[in-house]
Order: sequence, then C-alpha cells, then structure tokens
Amino acid sequence: MTLTTRKLTFREYLTYSDGTDTRYELVNGELVAMSLGTGKHGAIAKFLERVFDDESANRELEWTAQKFSVGVRSPRGGRWETSRIPDVTVLPIEQWEALAGREAVIELDEPPPILVVEVVSESTKNPDYRAKRSEYAVLGISEYWIVDPLEEVVTVCTLTEGFYDAVEFRGNEPVVSRTFPGLNLTAAQVLAAKR
Repeated sequence: MTLTTRKLTFREYLTYSDGTDTRYELVNGELVAMSLGTGKHGAIAKFLERVFDDESANRELEWTAQKFSVGVRSPRGGRWETSRIPDVTVLPIEQWEALAGREAVIELDEPPPILVVEVVSESTKNPDYRAKRSEYAVLGISEYWIVDPLEEVVTVCTLTEGFYDAVEFRGNEPVVSRTFPGLNLTAAQVLAAKR
C-alpha cells in the first residue's frame, strides 16, 4: 500500500516518522508500508539469518547476516529515490559496524551487500520477482535469493556480467549457493525453516 501523495526525497525518507512502528520502503519517491508478513515469513528469514551466520563462522568469514535491519538504496527508472529493506542481508561485519552511528542504509557509493534474501508473500510477488531483481542486479549484489513459500520454490539468482542467472530448487533438492558453497540445505528445509 502506497502512503504518500507527494514524492519524498531520500533525505526526507530517512527522517520520516508517522508516530507508529510501521516500517516503509521508499519506491520511486513514495512510501510503501511493509507488512509484518506471516509467521512463516518471519520464521524463514530468522532461519536463514542463523544459517548464514553459522556458515560465515564455519568458513571463518568476517560476515554477518541481518534480518529486516539493513536498507539498500536502489535505482528505479533512472532515479535514485528508492530504498529497499531485504528480509535478510549478508554483509561484511566491518560494513555493519560502520552503520552503527547512522541510518542503516547502504548508500550508492558503498560496496553492495554480499547476498540478499526476499521471502515472497501475496503482496510482494511482483516486486520480489521483477523490480527488486532488476534493482539488485544493477547494484552489483552477487547473489539474490527469492524464497517463495506460495509456490514452494527457492530461486537463487547469481550475478553474471550484470544480469542474474536464476536456478530454482524444490523439495529435497540441495540449494546451491556460490556465496556459501558448503551449504548443506534443501529447498524443503528452507521453506520449513528447519533442518
């Protein structure tokens, strides 16, 4: 649901408050309220946050996964007045710590996240599969997961020469990730949010 009648600049978005706990993405200058999603949506995001943190620790990588905590400033229609909040964002710990004293939004002149995840819901199908996929590719995010409990599929998009190559995983198929090559996880486990 779009809230504003006039377009906001990115700076106005960062300071916007309506006095509620509602979180918003900025899409082409308009505030779009983010729904809480189902319990399953949250469970999948929390599960993947833990899995990615564990995998990072196992590989001795200085990375962190953050659920619903990091904004990513994105291009849209040649303009830069869009900011997304992925369900899970994997980024270097150093970059995460640098966000401690300011709004947790990765700016255009900063390195992109390593990996982002969107969990599909009825209200986010189109943006998750289309708009965000294009925006994240332009930003150079090397891996984008689209976890779709509605269609029972996990799509891993890997950036190759500026575009995403997508591979779908279903049921007991192991999910293949270039970012986490040692991942031992099936699509069914991701969708059930448990091993």
